[in-house]
Amino acid sequence: MDKPLILVVDDEPKLVRLVSEVLTAAGFRVRSTANGESAVEAVAIEQPDLIVLDIVLSGRMDGYEVARRVREFSEVPIIMLTAKARESDLLRGFESGADDYLVKPFSSGELLARVKAVLKRAHHEPQAASRPEIVCGDLRIDAARRRVTLAGQEVRLTRTEYNLLHELAVHAGRVMLHEQLLTAVWGPEYRDDIDYLRAYIRHLRRKLEADPATPRLIVTHAGVGYMLKCPDEPTG
Repeated sequence: MDKPLILVVDDEPKLVRLVSEVLTAAGFRVRSTANGESAVEAVAIEQPDLIVLDIVLSGRMDGYEVARRVREFSEVPIIMLTAKARESDLLRGFESGADDYLVKPFSSGELLARVKAVLKRAHHEPQAASRPEIVCGDLRIDAARRRVTLAGQEVRLTRTEYNLLHELAVHAGRVMLHEQLLTAVWGPEYRDDIDYLRAYIRHLRRKLEADPATPRLIVTHAGVGYMLKCPDEPTG
């Protein structure tokens, strides 16, 4: 029973069959359900290693609501399936607690690459031993406990949000190239997915910046990358 268990949540039988066959052939165990209520129950009871979750579901709960409910009690990685790739849709998924997304239609190879990359990230977190605490003005990152506070107030971050902030923080004051951040946080498979990084940065700013439209903490270097900019002295 060492094979990772993946829960597929979708109400399209053909898609469920395709995803299940691909994942089973690759050595994963697969469970599936067609509605949000049973999906939340399955996560609580079966504790899967990863969820492949369609945004559009029949019944009272869509994929966003399922992700929010799951995040109330579990940090299981979630890959959302969507028919759109608009930034607003990605942001809504990130806000619900999604770790990654796949745009339909997708290939078997793309599905497997995303599943393996997300599982790998879930089991390989940033090392905190060298810098147990990072301070950047009012922002404090307790790397030992993976806890972030801003002006003394805890900021709740998903695993991916934390990993992105941590990567920026350990290189504070230096511009991190798009490719560097994507490779370090998501893996080499994502190094060219700049729109994905841009959406995540925008979402992270919503949680950390006083005015996300005019960021002063996570600064953009157009066409190059991003930098965590710290004041000379803490302000709090």
